[in-house]
This record gives sequence, structure tokens and C-alpha cells, in this order.
Amino acid sequence: QVQVVESGGDLVQAGGSLRLSCTASGLSLVDYNMAWFRQAPGKEREGVSSISRDGRNTDYADSVKGRFTVSRDNAKNALYLQMNSLKPEDTAMYYCAARRSFSQSLSLRAASFSDWGQGTQVTVSS
Repeated sequence: QVQVVESGGDLVQAGGSLRLSCTASGLSLVDYNMAWFRQAPGKEREGVSSISRDGRNTDYADSVKGRFTVSRDNAKNALYLQMNSLKPEDTAMYYCAARRSFSQSLSLRAASFSDWGQGTQVTVSS
């Protein structure tokens, strides 16, 4: 059974940093394109960042480019999101998602992902 679990969410002041982690079990992460999504109250879920199976290719939403960095450690079955220069508009529930892939392709479309965690809350105060 596939299980994806996020951690690292917290309350932080604007300008601060957080590092989110995602661990997966029941799968071999090396076979999966991974991504981070977020959803704020009353808004649709949006793709934040995606990373290819080998970690060499990444993609980011325009709103986080230059501030967020995604990385992965396939040996540890783990995914990370380093978030710097946080803004109040980054406040949301952050989700880790996995989709099995046979290439190094990327996606930021939620509908493309089959396995999701329960989320970790990030709140940025002004």
C-alpha cells in the first residue's frame, strides 16, 4: 500500500524559511515523478514544483520561482521543498504527490498524480 506523508509545516513570519519533507512507503520513489501542490482556503489546488525521477529536471510555479527549491533523495524515498523569503500569500496546505513515470517528464497538473499525502499546513504571518 502506497503511503505519502508530509511534514515540516509551521507558522513563520514573512521573510522566513521552512523546509518541507515528504516520505513515501510502499513504492520505490525512483520510479516516480514527484511534485508539491498547495491549496489555500477558497482556492483551487495549484502546482508549486515538480521534479523528475532522477532529480535533474525541475519546474516551478511563477509565483515561487527564485524562492523555492525542490529536491529529492531516492535512496531515502524522500522529497523536499526548501522555501525561502516566504510571503503571506504562500499560506496554504501543502501536499506531496507522486505519479509513476517511465520517463524524466514533469507535471504540475494535479489530475496527473495518483498518490497524495494528507498535507502539512504552512502559515506565513505579515
